[in-house]
Amino acid sequence: MKRDAASTQTILRHWREAVPDDRLAHLVKDATRALVRALQMRLAEHGVSFGHWTFLRILWEGDGLTQRELSEQAGVMEPTTFSALKAMERLGYIRRRKRGGDRKKVYVLLTPKGRRLRDRLVPLAENVNSIAVRRVRPADITTTRSILLAIIENLARDEQGADMRMPSTRELGRLKGGGQKRRSRQGAGQ
Repeated sequence: MKRDAASTQTILRHWREAVPDDRLAHLVKDATRALVRALQMRLAEHGVSFGHWTFLRILWEGDGLTQRELSEQAGVMEPTTFSALKAMERLGYIRRRKRGGDRKKVYVLLTPKGRRLRDRLVPLAENVNSIAVRRVRPADITTTRSILLAIIENLARDEQGADMRMPSTRELGRLKGGGQKRRSRQGAGQ
C-alpha cells in the first residue's frame, strides 16, 4: 500500500503544529516506522521480509551464532527467532546445525544463497538511508548520530543498573491473566 501525499502531510503537520514539543520517543518511533516501511517496500521487491533482513544482517557480520545469540542480538524473543529461522531455512538462506557434544545449542549458518543476498539487499538499505538524510547537513547527521548513540548508551546503563529484566510474552500473559483471575475471585466474594 502506497502512502499518499495527504497522509504524509498529515503526519508532518502533527509533528510541526499539533505536538511540536512531544516526547522524543514518539518522534524517534515515527522516524523508525518511516525508515522500516521504506526498506520493507524495497525488500519486498526481492521477496525478502523485514524480519528475515534483521537476521540476515546479523549473520552477515557474524555467521555461526547460536539461535539464542541471534535472538539477543536481534532483540526478539526466541520463539520469534525460531519461526523466522524455520522459514529462512525453507527459503534456503540458512541452515541450522548442532555441533559437538552440546545437543542443546543450535548454530545458524548462512548458505551460499543467504550470503549472496547481501550484495543485493545492502544497497537497498543504503539507498533508504540516503533518501532519509537528503537535504540534511552533514554536521546535523553527525550530531544526530551522536545524540542517538548517547540515548542508547544511557538507557542501556539504566537497564543494567536497575533491578529489572524484559519478561517474555508468555510471562506477561501469565501476569496479566493471573491478575484478572485474582480480581474476578475478589469480586465474586463481595
